[in-house]
Amino acid sequence: MSIGYCPTSAYDEDMNTLDPHHPEALAQVSDRLLSTEKAQRMAQFFGLLADTNRLRIVDLLAQGEFCVRDIAVALEMSESAVSHQLRMLKALRLVRFRRQGRHIFYQLLDHHVLTLYKAAAEHLDEEESDTSGSGIGTGRW
Repeated sequence: MSIGYCPTSAYDEDMNTLDPHHPEALAQVSDRLLSTEKAQRMAQFFGLLADTNRLRIVDLLAQGEFCVRDIAVALEMSESAVSHQLRMLKALRLVRFRRQGRHIFYQLLDHHVLTLYKAAAEHLDEEESDTSGSGIGTGRW
C-alpha cells in the first residue's frame, strides 16, 4: 500500500503524542502489526543465525541429511565445533536429528527453514541493478 508524501507530523505537546496523517491507512494494518514480543523473538532468532559456521551448516543441510563427521569434513571444522553449532541450531528448532547405530544424522527441520534459507541466499545473489525499481531497498516506497 502506498501512502505517498507525508508532511511534517502534527505533535500535541500537551498529550505528548503524534497525530497520524493517514489514520485510515493505519487502521487497516493496525491489527496485523508485529508485536514487540514477536519482534524480540525474531531478533533473537536472526541474531543466532548471524554466524558464519551456522549458516554454512544450514547451507549443507539444505542439500540433504548428513552426519556430524561428514559435516565437519565438508566444512573443514572439528566435530566438536560442528556438534556445538548443531546444538544451537536444534535449540532454534532449525534442525532435527535421527540416530542410526552410532551415527547421528541431521537435516533441516521443515520446509519453513529451507524457504527462509533459500530466500536469503536468493536475495543476496540478486544483482545490484535488479533493485533499481521502487520499493524496499531503494529508499522509495
